[in-house]
Amino acid sequence: MTIKIGNAPCSWGVEFANDARNPNWRDVLKDCAAAGYKGIELGPVGFMPEDPAVLSDALSEYDLTLIGGVVFRAFHDPALWDDVMDGAVRTCKALAAHGAQHLVLIDSISPRRAPTAGRAEEAEQMSKTEWSAFRDRIAAIATIGAEEYGLTVGIHAHAAGFIDFEPELERLLSEVDESILKICFDTGHHSYAGFDPVALMTRHMDRISYMHFKDIDPRVKAQAIANRTGFYDACGQGIFCNLGQGDVDFPAIRDVLRDAGFNGWCTVEQDCDPTLDVNPMADAKANRAYLQSIGF
Repeated sequence: MTIKIGNAPCSWGVEFANDARNPNWRDVLKDCAAAGYKGIELGPVGFMPEDPAVLSDALSEYDLTLIGGVVFRAFHDPALWDDVMDGAVRTCKALAAHGAQHLVLIDSISPRRAPTAGRAEEAEQMSKTEWSAFRDRIAAIATIGAEEYGLTVGIHAHAAGFIDFEPELERLLSEVDESILKICFDTGHHSYAGFDPVALMTRHMDRISYMHFKDIDPRVKAQAIANRTGFYDACGQGIFCNLGQGDVDFPAIRDVLRDAGFNGWCTVEQDCDPTLDVNPMADAKANRAYLQSIGF
């Protein structure tokens, strides 16, 4: 087993490229390297420079590998297809320019789903026709990434989107060919959704190409479920905690990866709300120290 540990700009509160609250992109690279990581994700396309020469020089300066990038856009909304395509193509070009491997597809947060994050039994479902078109949009972007750019494409379940709960992920996996679509498995979002990350990994380890390490505060999660708290409010209450302090069994996840002989990147993603009093650098260091303490 050869596992490399990276981090991502979302751990510094970067969710959208043009958010005025974002830190400077070079500061994120500097902090990531100083905290002990060897790789970093692109973040939302446009946050880091799209000029390959500029970003390449900075990655070299901080001895970081670009791991991959995320297309976090509204696959669920046909009216926003042009925006999805724009984000996907620009991300693919950026990744290919730097030899990055992983293209991650996430259906972004939907107003129809945000109120029921973590409550599968209450969540609104797509109609059969709506699902088919949604699936085909995901498959189309996966095909572009895999066949036109040579990337490994993974679907990422995410709270408050339409690929959130385990049955939806399983359905998509059964309907889109494995040759173009793998799994980027996020431990925290799976727990948030109310399912067992270790069990899912055990069933689908042969299709998992990439890992996102995230933990969930069980106290905040229980309160969010009991109080019917929406996704954004739960984030503001600190549902995503430091690794090893939540309900995700990382030693068991380590064992599943080890038994499978997993080789590749596992990226820490501690989504943080930039409006809170947070210290991303301290969290990044603590998360790296925790992973080292359990053998990563």
